[in-house]
Amino acid sequence: MAENVLTIAGLHKSFGGLKVIDDVSFDVVRGSRTALIGPNGAGKTTIFNLLTGVYPVDSGTLVLAGSDITDIPSKDRVVHGMSRSFQNIRLMPHLSTVENVMLGQHARAHSLRELMFPLGLVSRNRWRAEAEAALANAGLDTYPGEVVANLPYGVQKRIEVVRAMISRPELLLLDEPAAGLNDVETRQLRELLEKVSESGVTILVVEHDMHFVRNLCDHVVVLNFGRKIFEGSPEEVHRSPVVLEAYLGTDEPGSGEGAAGAS
Repeated sequence: MAENVLTIAGLHKSFGGLKVIDDVSFDVVRGSRTALIGPNGAGKTTIFNLLTGVYPVDSGTLVLAGSDITDIPSKDRVVHGMSRSFQNIRLMPHLSTVENVMLGQHARAHSLRELMFPLGLVSRNRWRAEAEAALANAGLDTYPGEVVANLPYGVQKRIEVVRAMISRPELLLLDEPAAGLNDVETRQLRELLEKVSESGVTILVVEHDMHFVRNLCDHVVVLNFGRKIFEGSPEEVHRSPVVLEAYLGTDEPGSGEGAAGAS
């Protein structure tokens, strides 16, 4: 029987009188590549913010790798095996590539002395060597000393994935990782995420680019107006009249190709 790395059960979230997430439940199987999709305003990023503790949960439970994290402070969730990249890049533009990756190691520092290493206060150490190795493994060893602000957008996106991975998560959350990328950059990102998946890390991705989702993911959860309306394989989602209606406002036959490319 498949083991779940994440279980979301009966999740609710409102802002004032506006119900944004309404009784959402789904599992993310360990080792899977799961996509969370839906039209704009469906509640996808809100679920990510609930998972990472940016917003408190109104009701429902979040279980990560067997631990109930529903009420655990945001800063402690990375220790339980969760890491995240953002829709808008959150790198430090004035720091080098390797220094940005080393910032992701802070969650593994257990003392003030250890914290000096990922903060870059000691120039040569095993933490820096690990960060450089992670960049090399991601095909980014050309850029370790480069200031991030000078690098192409697609390279910065991949650096952010490496930084998220350096904390050694069990579950990697990616919020629209392919947004703003050209075809070559999208392919390079997908190849990196395939390598991440092959290393044993489970991926949960919010994404509008359905071509990217079909090529990367093996399972898809569909939201609309804060509710789960469908889940299944990318092929099943592509054929679902319920999903087509959510994206296009129609369930007429022959609309499938348009929904597959909906963004």
